[in-house]
Amino acid sequence: MQIDVGMLVLIFVINFVYITLNTVRFLLVMRGYRYFAAFASVIEITIYVLGLSLVLDRLHNPINLVVYALGYGVGVYVGMVIEDHLALGYTMISVILPDPKSSLPGILRENGFGVTQHAAYGLEGERLALEILAPRKNERRLYDLIKDAAPSAFVIAYEPRYISGGFWLKRVKRRNARRKKQ
Repeated sequence: MQIDVGMLVLIFVINFVYITLNTVRFLLVMRGYRYFAAFASVIEITIYVLGLSLVLDRLHNPINLVVYALGYGVGVYVGMVIEDHLALGYTMISVILPDPKSSLPGILRENGFGVTQHAAYGLEGERLALEILAPRKNERRLYDLIKDAAPSAFVIAYEPRYISGGFWLKRVKRRNARRKKQ
């Protein structure tokens, strides 16, 4: 059995590109970027058919299948890394602080984050609860600010599915209006 290194590289690259696109496309769909996702899917399926046909035509050599699977695994990882760098969408952070008079809300506002705060009551008494909506690209900075100002804070992050009204919507509309004028 002869090993065609060029074919192995081609199989790996094709499946790597296909799965990277597949992962990014899936995340685009989940974040509501439907048109970009649809465009990516056209390219994705073309690459998929090409790669699969290369492997199916060469099933007599099991190493082709192994390389195809390797391209798949590496493609998933790289797709997630790309999506992390794109940081599409928003994150919602709930913070519960043991100190009801914490300076954290002011610090976050000074750094451009919108914060809604309210009194909360836990097992050990009064707490301060914060709700913060932020672009995912600012998520790491937000976590760092929270950790620096309130190391004992209880933090929960989740992805909002729908956003309407409030401070955030007004701010985004103003920013978009300014861009159109430029």
